[in-house]
Amino acid sequence: MGINLFQILNGLTFAALLFIVASGFTLIFGLLRIVNLAHGALYLFGGLVGYSAAQATGSFVLGTLAAMACVALLGVALDQGLLRFVRGVELRQVLLTLGIAFVLNDLGLVIWGGDTYTMPVPDALRGAARIGPLFYPKFRLFVLGLGIVVFAALWLLINRTRLGALIRAGVDDPEIVEAMGINIRRVFLGTFALGAALAGLGGAVGGAFLTLYPGADAEILVFSLAVVIIGGRGSLVGAGVGALLVGLLNAIGQVLFPELAYFVIFGPMALILAFRPLGLFGRTA
Repeated sequence: MGINLFQILNGLTFAALLFIVASGFTLIFGLLRIVNLAHGALYLFGGLVGYSAAQATGSFVLGTLAAMACVALLGVALDQGLLRFVRGVELRQVLLTLGIAFVLNDLGLVIWGGDTYTMPVPDALRGAARIGPLFYPKFRLFVLGLGIVVFAALWLLINRTRLGALIRAGVDDPEIVEAMGINIRRVFLGTFALGAALAGLGGAVGGAFLTLYPGADAEILVFSLAVVIIGGRGSLVGAGVGALLVGLLNAIGQVLFPELAYFVIFGPMALILAFRPLGLFGRTA
């Protein structure tokens, strides 16, 4: 019973981290229609910035805020400096953002080298908490709670605020929104910055228990793509459900079928897409 509960908790906490990262990805990919394959690189770069800031200040909170701010500013620079020239052309977006990912990875190697880093966490989140018959790391439980808070905040933002209504209206009919005197490009820029900041948040949080190392960006990007594809592009609820499925399948698959860990995730994904090509909660544009 203890082993089963432990793996379920592992799956839930990993799902929470995946949602934090994939929610930013679905904002950019699903709502803004920008295929940003540099999202994994933003995750890793943000984690490394957060690590350096936390080491310099001795504060996990300041390190996390630094990671979010730095990656948000980097996202604004990418959107305004490069991506605005390839809007609406997905193949060019893929090639451009893939090139950006390579540049960010090389920049990370130049600044931090090829070592593995672990984000320092506060003393209050170290150690284990007792849950029924087992002890479980406090920081992973914190990540689970953080994922729930991020989901609730984004859901309220998109569905219960004027800004969320502007984002949804701007995606469906930007010309009408512009005709109403609203600068929809500025709204989209803020949305892109928010999505990038969530990647930075994921990097800082993920760096505490998954560690930060060269290649971590590609791994998290693959999982994020699976989450968005399963849940449906542009659906926040879909991203949450997709993260739960991928997180639990990954945790259980590594225990029961370690040699088929990736198949356990992508096999069901292929079956879902065979019957629902737009994902579980996807809809036509």
